[in-house]
Amino acid sequence: MELATDIESAVQHVMGGFLSLEVHPDVPDGVRALAASGARLVTLTNGSTDVAERLFTTAGIRQHFERLLSVDDAGVWKPASGAYTYAARTCSADPADMLLVAVHAWDIDGATRAGMRTCWINRQDESYPEYFRPPEHTVTSLPELAQLVR
Repeated sequence: MELATDIESAVQHVMGGFLSLEVHPDVPDGVRALAASGARLVTLTNGSTDVAERLFTTAGIRQHFERLLSVDDAGVWKPASGAYTYAARTCSADPADMLLVAVHAWDIDGATRAGMRTCWINRQDESYPEYFRPPEHTVTSLPELAQLVR
């Protein structure tokens, strides 16, 4: 019984940590610049949309996002292709016309395999793992991506 209590306590601790997250400092300006460029902004998370809702509302940028999507509704987790095709279908878009922006190489790889264009945000100046399909673009921040999109 003690182990179950410890696991439940650990889960609560981790989930509570998500509630205290903040967006990276470049995100508000980058999101505003992307929205001003006419880009449709949508999220796709393996987690709860409640976390994205809170993050973006707190950062003052929620209104720039058309939709906050979760793989919960896709029936499959990223990086499975079905998660990305779910997002495309929900947005009434062809995957080839979408640009997935992510910090995780596995996410880039999954989106590429699903036929999406991709952009990797490499904030840490890391090497991209060779065993994943490479991104079409690499930037160090969202404002840099906004310049690229223009």
